[in-house]
Amino acid sequence: MSKIKNIGVICLIALFFISCGEYQKVLNKGTIEQQYKMASDLYEAENYNKALQLFEKVVPGFRGKPQMERIQFMISDCYYKTKQYSLAAYHFDRFSKNYPKSTKQEEAAFLAAQSYYLDTNVYSLDQTTTHEALGAMQLFMNTYPESLRIEDANSTIQELRLKLETKAFETAKQYHHIEDYIAAITAFDNLIGDYLGTKYREEAMYLKFDAGYELAMNSYFTKKEERIKNAVKYHEKLMKSYPNSEFLEKTDKKLEDLNKELAAHEELAASFEN
Repeated sequence: MSKIKNIGVICLIALFFISCGEYQKVLNKGTIEQQYKMASDLYEAENYNKALQLFEKVVPGFRGKPQMERIQFMISDCYYKTKQYSLAAYHFDRFSKNYPKSTKQEEAAFLAAQSYYLDTNVYSLDQTTTHEALGAMQLFMNTYPESLRIEDANSTIQELRLKLETKAFETAKQYHHIEDYIAAITAFDNLIGDYLGTKYREEAMYLKFDAGYELAMNSYFTKKEERIKNAVKYHEKLMKSYPNSEFLEKTDKKLEDLNKELAAHEELAASFEN
């Protein structure tokens, strides 16, 4: 039995070297027709890396010919299947522009958007590609509202938006952490305004109040009154939006401090006037 198995392994190895030799022969010395046929066969066999090498060689010879539409789509798909998503997005976009009436147009538009999505960074890094993916996926939904891929596209958009929300929330928290309270308040306002219904809204409102509290309590005399009143307003909005918020327990003492500080400030200001 082991002898038969060894013979099978030897045959597979021999077949591998023969096929590799044939591939190299066609790649380096084959006619453009041979290269195109082998590239197509390798693509159908899901050997995308080798297919890609051959497709790239035949492009100049088929430019402007009917076969070029199929070649360009397969090249795009090869990049996609080999997880080279930035290149896949670029080539699918080119395909869409070059062949607007193609039967593959909808699929190419979706795969371009999906490539941008798969090329996005984690939320803590630069989100340029996330914005590109969001724009591409939204364009796909607007262009093909009846597509069977709409559900997948919508799910992807929700995921991309959550990533941007998380980035905005973590950025605002970082400003709070480094005690840049003015920037933190602005960042929390932007988060709440840009992402209506965000899951971070309650905590963002609490941290905005906390930033307002710290800013007010450590302000110069001339700005203290205004900033105390602003912080109190932030607290009122938190209470109104979330009357049972878990964060209210943390704010009671700080609200009391603000009211005492405001009373002391007004008393001192009155003494100056007298």
